[in-house]
Amino acid sequence: MRVRAERVAVTGAHGPLVVATSLEVGPGQLAVVAGEPNDGHTAFGLALTGRLVPSAGTVEPDASWLRAHSVLVDAPGVSEPEPALRVADVVAEELALAGRRDRRADVAGVLARHGLEADTRFEAVAPAARTALLAGLAAERPGVELLVLDTPDRHSSDHHTWWETALALARGGLAVVVLCGAGTARELPHPSARLGSSDQPAPLDTAPPLETTP
Repeated sequence: MRVRAERVAVTGAHGPLVVATSLEVGPGQLAVVAGEPNDGHTAFGLALTGRLVPSAGTVEPDASWLRAHSVLVDAPGVSEPEPALRVADVVAEELALAGRRDRRADVAGVLARHGLEADTRFEAVAPAARTALLAGLAAERPGVELLVLDTPDRHSSDHHTWWETALALARGGLAVVVLCGAGTARELPHPSARLGSSDQPAPLDTAPPLETTP
C-alpha cells in the first residue's frame, strides 16, 4: 500500500506548524523529509501516520488504516521513551505493543541481539543502538507497513547512526520515512524531500534492479 500526503498543512494554536507538504512512499522505499527546527517535523509525522487531522490537504489511505498499519518512532514528547527508564523496561513495553508477552527470555533475547545491558538508563544508549532498537521493535508490530522515524539526527549529527537501519527496514519491504534536519539531509547519498514543498524527489527504491537477459 502506498501512502500519499497531498499538500498537508497543520495549524496550531499559535499559527502554522507545517506548511503545505506533499509526499508519496510505498513498500520497499525510503523517503527522507528535511526541514529547519521550526518546520513541524513531529506534526507532519503525526499527520502521516493518521494520528493528527491536517488543517488542509489529504493523506491516503484514511486515518484509521494508517493508525493500524504505521508507527511514529521516537517522536519527541509523543513516543520517545522516558530517558530514566531501564533499557529492559523499554524493550518490555515495545514487545507488549507488538503483542508479545513480556517474558524475561524475550526481553533478554532482544537485549543480546542489540548488545545492550538490561539496567542501562535509556538516555545512555548510543544513538545508533537507540534507533536500531526502537525502529526494529516497531517493525515487529502486527500489520505494520509504514515506519516514520522522527528526527533521529537529534541524537547525533552523524547520519550513519540511522541511515543503515532505515535502509534495512525498507529493504525488508516496509515503507520508511525519516524526518531530519536540513543540515543532516545535505550529507545524505540520496536527495531528500522538504517540509513545506509539494515538488519532491522520488523516494529511494531499495529493491535490487531486475536482471536482464543478454
